[in-house]
Amino acid sequence: MPDAAPFVAPGQVRYLIFGCGTTGYNIILELVKENEHVVVVDRDEQRVRNLRDQKYDAYQRDITAPDMLVGLPEPEIAFVMTSDAEANLTAVSAIRKRYPSAQVIARSIDPVSGAKLTAAGAGFVLYPQEVVAKAAILQIKKQHMSRISQRLFTLLAGWEGTLGIITHQNPDPDAIASAMALAAIAKHANPKSLATRIFYEGNIGHQENRTFVNLLDIKMEHLTAEALSKCNYLALVDTPGPGANNDLPQSTKIHIIIDHHKDEKRPSGSGTFIDIRPGLGATASILTQYLQELDIPVDKRVATALMYGIRADTKDFKRNATPQDLNYAGFLLPLTDADLLDKIMSPSLSQETIDVLGKAIQNKQVISGYLFSNVGYVMNRDALPQAADLLITLEGVNTALVYGITDTAIVVSARNRDIRLHVGNALAEAFGDIGDAGGHPNMAAATLPLHYFGRVEQKAELLNITIDPILQKFKTLVGLENEGK
Repeated sequence: MPDAAPFVAPGQVRYLIFGCGTTGYNIILELVKENEHVVVVDRDEQRVRNLRDQKYDAYQRDITAPDMLVGLPEPEIAFVMTSDAEANLTAVSAIRKRYPSAQVIARSIDPVSGAKLTAAGAGFVLYPQEVVAKAAILQIKKQHMSRISQRLFTLLAGWEGTLGIITHQNPDPDAIASAMALAAIAKHANPKSLATRIFYEGNIGHQENRTFVNLLDIKMEHLTAEALSKCNYLALVDTPGPGANNDLPQSTKIHIIIDHHKDEKRPSGSGTFIDIRPGLGATASILTQYLQELDIPVDKRVATALMYGIRADTKDFKRNATPQDLNYAGFLLPLTDADLLDKIMSPSLSQETIDVLGKAIQNKQVISGYLFSNVGYVMNRDALPQAADLLITLEGVNTALVYGITDTAIVVSARNRDIRLHVGNALAEAFGDIGDAGGHPNMAAATLPLHYFGRVEQKAELLNITIDPILQKFKTLVGLENEGK
């Protein structure tokens, strides 16, 4: 078909598409949905005729011909979508030479031809097979997540009695917010037959955490055997199972487990709902997705709690944050109480926290980039991670371990910015056989019970006596066994 009567005069056009096979035609359909003006070039005469019958501006051209751009409008964006690798390469080179400011998207059949297209000036190389595969995976993941959310909702809707929601020891904002959100989902799923109670062990010592609980008026109870016996169902949030950063016997029947930590010992049981995603930065992100998928209205208290939980566990999206965490935070942002969030994040420091920070600085020892600091006896163990957060920022420090002793345990808080070291795995290997230890690549903790040494009154002296042989295994693991001697 000759081009004696073109549908548009030469000038400028936003989109120019070369090749109208399956891929090219689908691109046209998507652009037309947005009311975009599209000009199409194809070598098949019948195809061009059909396109013109559909009122598209279409030209019959061989895109390998030297004059194939003559009489065509100048594009802002050019799609080169034929299945012929050499033809696409010729077209990209011609477009780039004649219209250097145009953006060129080219189809490739393999990485080798893709590299040639990039070298010829294609700004983006498209592999249709890869796009289809990624789209398929994305859709199946979305469907899977929707089914998980619906399964949780159906489970809660069918229960009668009391659901006890248990956080890990000395709960942080992520654990507290996740417990709040699970309680909200349970209330929406079963408002008449299912009550919820939120439990914790240890204490809420960090000043931000105390402010968080007080300002949001979060109802939490200390976990006792009596309280546990009154619950028909149990859920764990931000902890992967009984005995993992909690004092529950490992034989405890848990009905729901939601966490983002690595599950070394996954609990079994056909009646257990388990959703553990180590790839996410916060358990609060998982609960946020449930609320989204289930289309449950989110009140300001829950939204503010979840937003703070995600921000706190990812250190304002600078630590272990994923694109999903950012997406969930974006969903929560317009639902939060900004003034309340600001108050939570700006609490006053307690005197003990200041004292611990001072001791951590004063007692620090740096060996080949590893910092160790003994802060002695502490009543508020939440001061240790604050000290570790401060010390990791010191020049020349790649890994910081701050340790102290409470009435019941030796506590270690670690921070790391050495990409060669997974500090969570290192602590688990060094201390896992004598206590509870683990975490992420750049933040981790360990709790080493004192057992019968708990009766010793001089806790600081006990720590001084025992800490060197305890730390030696960690030092050996990271190659410091002969350093500093």
